[in-house]
Amino acid sequence: MKSDSAITRSGRTISALILREMGSTYGRSPGGYLWALLEPIGAIILLSLAFSLLLRSPSLGTSFLLFYATGFLPFQLYQKLEGKVSGALTYSKSLLAYPRVTWLDAVLARVILNLLTMMIVFFIVITGILILTDSRTIIDVGPIATALAFMTLLGFGVGLVNGVLRGLFPVWKQIWTITSRPLFLASGLFFIYEDLPPVAQDILWWNPLFHGTGLARSGFYPTYDAAYVSLPYCFGFGLIFTALGLLLMRTYYKKVLEN
Repeated sequence: MKSDSAITRSGRTISALILREMGSTYGRSPGGYLWALLEPIGAIILLSLAFSLLLRSPSLGTSFLLFYATGFLPFQLYQKLEGKVSGALTYSKSLLAYPRVTWLDAVLARVILNLLTMMIVFFIVITGILILTDSRTIIDVGPIATALAFMTLLGFGVGLVNGVLRGLFPVWKQIWTITSRPLFLASGLFFIYEDLPPVAQDILWWNPLFHGTGLARSGFYPTYDAAYVSLPYCFGFGLIFTALGLLLMRTYYKKVLEN
């Protein structure tokens, strides 16, 4: 009974935190959610227009929109979750003074809301592209779902670690912002692994995000076999960061809140 009671209280707290963030992040009007949809659409269109002027066709298929969407959206899922999780304690600092609100409630509320939002955006954007481009793509849900699950796990784990580090060492936020910028270019958004020279392949293979975008694309392009993708490496990487992040949060969250 005590366990059920604790779960119920936590569920109510998380629900309240989700409603709070919905109001502050997306506003009380549909415009906030519209921007969540227009942001990735605008980025995908710009990428498609820019590269269509330089290339006759994308690395896979004939649609620039679909090619860049299948790389950009999984990457954005990771990026959004990492940013939201890393700032969860700061965002809910005032509420964490109440005994019923725990750091895990604050983190899970942000993960749930933003994961659901990004999943809806992913579905709408991809569906719209498939309808408009008439690409006749045969979708394999398995690789896509696996890739999105990995990106979620990685964003969660890296966000937890960064949340503690930037709370204990404020300069870490600037360091991470600078050092992580190359990931946008080095995670397979603009090209596929097979297009790279061997030296670049050897280096970028260690970037787990490259595995995520490649795996996601293999679910949209039946002829594309992303043989370089290693699921044990991907999920092992994500689980290590998640375990480390949970341990650091549990140990240092009070010090983070004091800073």
